[in-house]
Amino acid sequence: MRKKSNDKVKLNEPNISSSFVSEVKQIIYLGRQKAYASINSAMMETYWNIGKRIVIEEQKGDKRAKYGKRLIQELSKELTGTFGKGFSPRYLAYFRLFYTVIPDIKILQTRLQNLTWSHILKTLRVENPVAMRWYLDTAAEQMWSVKTLDRNISTQYYERHYKAPIPQKKKKEADSLELLKNPIIAEFLGFRQDYSFSENELETAIINHLQEFIMELGRGFAFMGRQQMIRTDTQDYFIDLVFYNVILKCYVLIDLKIGLITHQDVGQMDMYVRMYDELQRTEGDNPTIGIVLCSETSKDIAKYSILKGNKRLFATKYKIYLPTEEQLREEIEKQKQIFKIQHAKAKDGFEK
Repeated sequence: MRKKSNDKVKLNEPNISSSFVSEVKQIIYLGRQKAYASINSAMMETYWNIGKRIVIEEQKGDKRAKYGKRLIQELSKELTGTFGKGFSPRYLAYFRLFYTVIPDIKILQTRLQNLTWSHILKTLRVENPVAMRWYLDTAAEQMWSVKTLDRNISTQYYERHYKAPIPQKKKKEADSLELLKNPIIAEFLGFRQDYSFSENELETAIINHLQEFIMELGRGFAFMGRQQMIRTDTQDYFIDLVFYNVILKCYVLIDLKIGLITHQDVGQMDMYVRMYDELQRTEGDNPTIGIVLCSETSKDIAKYSILKGNKRLFATKYKIYLPTEEQLREEIEKQKQIFKIQHAKAKDGFEK
């Protein structure tokens, strides 16, 4: 009798390469992203169309505000009964506002297509309609996450600009006042409000949170170096932080200072800017901009130092914690008043 072999037949297992597995996973990830984007797009267009239909219905009926309010309340009852949550009077009012802010659906489908409803909802809560639209356009252009958008709205990012930003396509050239802001809110550095730190610690914290700092600076900034040396015939000088702004097409020098700004700080930055223009700036670059980033600005320095009337030197205040909305509003107004003093009937200052 033939003996059966107890040896198990081993099947040849396929040798799957890690690159093959990675490629398949990437296909799945991309597929899910496309599915999510498709769902998000359909949902946004649905909300937009609901808002449009509400506005059209309001125009047919009584023009009084009571009619619109009653219309939304009754519609909410009907929709909630059929579809469940998500159609409260408050949300229907947002759908209506969504349509009035963006009346052209082509804008939604093209320029704002990468935004989610969470982005839209955060922005619709901004009271200033001009700022609201700016947040929408900028969030889409710079690919802000919902968290970043929320943070920028809460820190009054738009209002902190020296000059209200205007869409680039409507202008012939960039304006530094529409890109630079004051104050700089740097709560992401992680310092406690009562912590006493050195300029070196501040610089190190900025480098460790460079992405957040560049985001806070604004559009177009690229980091070029830390403690960048400028060598003359007699001495070496070191600039704390150097950036290049691709929109302004110029270098931006930042000198970090702890405490109240002094005329020595301004004079030093003035020298750095002049030296950088002569020794570092290349053909095609616009004149260099210098920013003294300090914990406290001064009306006297703005009025009586070389800052007066100077379009290339800025004294900018930083805060290492997030103030209350009211405190921040007061601080923005204070810094704008100092800036007005700096540029009131300027007759001197080098150009720029």
